[in-house]
Amino acid sequence: MIADCNPQATTVPPPKALLLDFGSVMSVSVFERHRDTERILGLPAGTLTWLGPIAPDTDPLWLAMQRDEITERGYWSARAKELGERMGEGSWDVHTMLMRVRQTDPNSIVRPEIKRLIRAAKADGIVVGILSNELELFYGSEFLSRMDVLADMSVIIDATHTGILKPDPRAYAEAVSGLGVKPGEVLFVDDQFRNIVGADKAGLQTQFFDLRDVEGNLAAIAARLQLTLQVTP
Repeated sequence: MIADCNPQATTVPPPKALLLDFGSVMSVSVFERHRDTERILGLPAGTLTWLGPIAPDTDPLWLAMQRDEITERGYWSARAKELGERMGEGSWDVHTMLMRVRQTDPNSIVRPEIKRLIRAAKADGIVVGILSNELELFYGSEFLSRMDVLADMSVIIDATHTGILKPDPRAYAEAVSGLGVKPGEVLFVDDQFRNIVGADKAGLQTQFFDLRDVEGNLAAIAARLQLTLQVTP
């Protein structure tokens, strides 16, 4: 298990609100489903070798993004283009890629453990929201309209519509306002360090979501919220 090195965990009171990134935090990441993707698309097993944050050395493009040489949107656009061309269908955009590899059930892409965490948080009086840079841009409104967990959100701030991307402080301010609490009463969870740094500067409590230890990260979030999660759905 990868240890949480966030000193806030033992020095601040339990949060009153939970603010989640969507991609790779609430949803199972593309990286984790490479073997499923190969099967769905009819590609030989082992075709997809880029593993992003799970194994950065396998993914020079990911490392370029971490150095701010390309944007996160640029990273996924490049991967979509690459995959579409491999399929002989020309350049896919990210929305096309996600629809092709994640098929038709929006609820199947959400981590079951996150669903349980959200239910437990709401039952304990904690308000829950989403702060995303590309939610509708990547998934499309029709797909999202059938995703049950979104009905549990008190606020959804999506840069697809606001045009304000994390780590811009205005993104966090709008989310905090929508949650109806103070910045220091919000626990923000994201898988990108730049967004964690932005949230910290905006006064939010933070929890980095490391894909190398999903179970440990979920346990850490629950502990920060003082929640006890059931092992089974």
